[in-house]
Amino acid sequence: MPTSSPPPAVTETRNTMEISIRNVRKTFAAFPALAGVDLDIASGELIALLGPSGSGKTTLLRALAGLEPIDAGQIKFGSADATNLSVQDRRVGFVFQHYALFKHMTVEDNIGFGLSVRKGKDKPNAAAIRQRAQELLELVQLGGLGKRYPSQLSGGQKQRVALARALAIEPRVLLLDEPFGALDAKVRKDLRRWLRELHDKTGVTTVFVTHDQEEALELADRVVVMNRGRIEQVGTTAEVYEQPATPFVFDFLGSVNRFQGEIQGSQLKINGLSLRTDSALSGRVEVYVRPHDLRLVEASSPGLPASVLGVQRTGPIVRASARLDHDGALVEVELSHLDPLASALVPGAALRLLPAVYGLFPPGDRASPGTLPDVVANAVPEQRGDRARG
Repeated sequence: MPTSSPPPAVTETRNTMEISIRNVRKTFAAFPALAGVDLDIASGELIALLGPSGSGKTTLLRALAGLEPIDAGQIKFGSADATNLSVQDRRVGFVFQHYALFKHMTVEDNIGFGLSVRKGKDKPNAAAIRQRAQELLELVQLGGLGKRYPSQLSGGQKQRVALARALAIEPRVLLLDEPFGALDAKVRKDLRRWLRELHDKTGVTTVFVTHDQEEALELADRVVVMNRGRIEQVGTTAEVYEQPATPFVFDFLGSVNRFQGEIQGSQLKINGLSLRTDSALSGRVEVYVRPHDLRLVEASSPGLPASVLGVQRTGPIVRASARLDHDGALVEVELSHLDPLASALVPGAALRLLPAVYGLFPPGDRASPGTLPDVVANAVPEQRGDRARG
């Protein structure tokens, strides 16, 4: 794991810059991989491109690298138009999921490869390349392994070598495509912490692609949630999770229970339960509630009657599936194993559930971008006379 020792000189911020993406479009056959993407990335920022397969996140990363020509739009690095620049002229470091290390080269030679193939006055001498490789080996905490070959390294060590190789050319931008996807869960978690510390030391503008919500929320300064070639939401990790801008974001970032509701004046009706709301919506709405935001309440309190179908303990979390008495809909409930009410989650038990935090959306296509939520509210039963707080 990362140490607290002072980083070597190579960790000083170099050549970082902001990125501007304007109306970028890319179509494969009749499939719009990128359908008019606009995004600004600040210098030194660590951005996660998050989305399901086919959302366009890898296509956008490859477009930034110059590996995928775009059909329309503009990409700028700083004030310079990089749209038509070659891969070499963009000066980006690219890290692939499966390392792409040269098996016949030592670790040291792999790291120095990008410098060794430079031409003319831009090519350092052999001694300078070796020194750079050794500095980077220390930076990625692999000092002393420079003479090994990739076959003699673990998966986590190979990925660190790949990162060191990308940093060797002093990139203006660092791009990572599912960098930890081929590693087991424990190694991924360790490397995520390490990458965050490495980024804080180097300050290189970094964009990484992932489909792992936990990875994106733990690592990134901001998260870009993509779907169907478009950006659904850009925000800090707290913003995209706590204030999802579309039904897709709400659904993609964790499990969601969906209820059919109706707003009548200042009341939200869900299966006979009335909650106070200051929503500007009226009529039928879709109510999104995460499993840990369904509270268990006493039998005499307002709530949604339900029966427990099954219970699963995963580490500190107790998860229960339940069926609503009113319409037979299935819902999920999550409690901490330390919660005194967790003992009530047994198959066959009768429950009353209160949505404590929810999102309201107009009815329609849950996956369509551009539909803004009316509220994400702390719910209070209407009978108490309190207003929901947004």
